[in-house]
Amino acid sequence: MVHALYEAHRVLKPTGVLLDLRPTATHRRVGLGKGVSWQSVGVMRERFDDDRAADHAVAQVLGNGLYKRQRQTRFDLDRVMDTMEDFRTWLNEFVQLGNLASHESLIKRVEAAKNKQRAQTKITVRGPLKLGVMKKIEKL
Repeated sequence: MVHALYEAHRVLKPTGVLLDLRPTATHRRVGLGKGVSWQSVGVMRERFDDDRAADHAVAQVLGNGLYKRQRQTRFDLDRVMDTMEDFRTWLNEFVQLGNLASHESLIKRVEAAKNKQRAQTKITVRGPLKLGVMKKIEKL
């Protein structure tokens, strides 16, 4: 990622701004419902090696004076699914990428909780994202 940040610096115009939008190194929470009616059922246990490496890369280019951080914020992003099959498919993508061990117990908890709810109740995975705004600094 350091190389990508250097390349972005090279192609940005002198007053350019780089947006850094990615997940935080925080476990996603799984629940039922949406918005304020969301109820937690369990927590995913992802690996954060890539996230921490990205944090380190950003800190490195900021420390090297390529960019100046203008703003940074965190917010939750909800991934809403209609069915258990949608949830299983989505969760299996994490397992296949090597970011997550099998979560059969979480699947069972979500399924049991969903069976107690109305049929149209949504499954929502909530995870925080961070958005950083960095302004290009011209190296002399």
